[in-house]
Amino acid sequence: MPDPRVPGPGVAAATFDGLPGAVAVSHLRVYEWPAEDGLRGGTPHLHLACSEGYAVVGGTGSVQTLTTSGFRQTPLVAGSLVRFTPGTIHRLVNDDALRIVVLMQNSGLPEAGDAVLTLPPRFLADADLYRARAALPVDVPEPELEDAARARRDLAVEGFLALRHATEAGDPEPLAAFQRAAVALVRRRTREWRRRWEKGAAAASAATGEQLELLAKGDGGHLAEARVYTEQPSAYGKFGMCGRLDVYNG
Repeated sequence: MPDPRVPGPGVAAATFDGLPGAVAVSHLRVYEWPAEDGLRGGTPHLHLACSEGYAVVGGTGSVQTLTTSGFRQTPLVAGSLVRFTPGTIHRLVNDDALRIVVLMQNSGLPEAGDAVLTLPPRFLADADLYRARAALPVDVPEPELEDAARARRDLAVEGFLALRHATEAGDPEPLAAFQRAAVALVRRRTREWRRRWEKGAAAASAATGEQLELLAKGDGGHLAEARVYTEQPSAYGKFGMCGRLDVYNG
């Protein structure tokens, strides 16, 4: 059955009905578990093909980022908007009840595969070993799931701190090695990701292109196809990389 969001022959591109630009939205309550450096917060990681944005709606904290340009810590308060491009290692720090609306590129791909945690190098060379430490168990009681999420976070913080210290000491190779390992870990999944992009962001862009062409001709027929959508979260309190997530299908 054809995807209803993707225009077919003779159908206006305005039929795309995903979220604007094919982003995805979730509501995040950042973890409050303390890590080895005494800071409370989430699991450091990067995305390889997606940008991400944080709109802070409550509490206080910060986001620590690490790129080839160095380490940075950006304060977060209600009203803050922070965004970063692929390759930015990011770690959320929760000072006091930090809550964020997360905007994710490519129909939520950042939470659906496009993420590599900053696990120590010994876990990155083998894809099966990485998945065993990065994935959370399924069909287990919540306390066991929480323990697994916290252990995963702690392991990623260990790797992140090593990368940060090396970068600040002027040694770029550990970060470069992590980037190479991350690419190797996701390389086989890019065909699957491309399909998501084609049905989402690419289709949304094509829809706008066709609408502009129609408007330039004085044709506003697609306006008659206007629709309104509303939804509640499809899941509440899901254990994510950075905290508990309320997620939308979008």
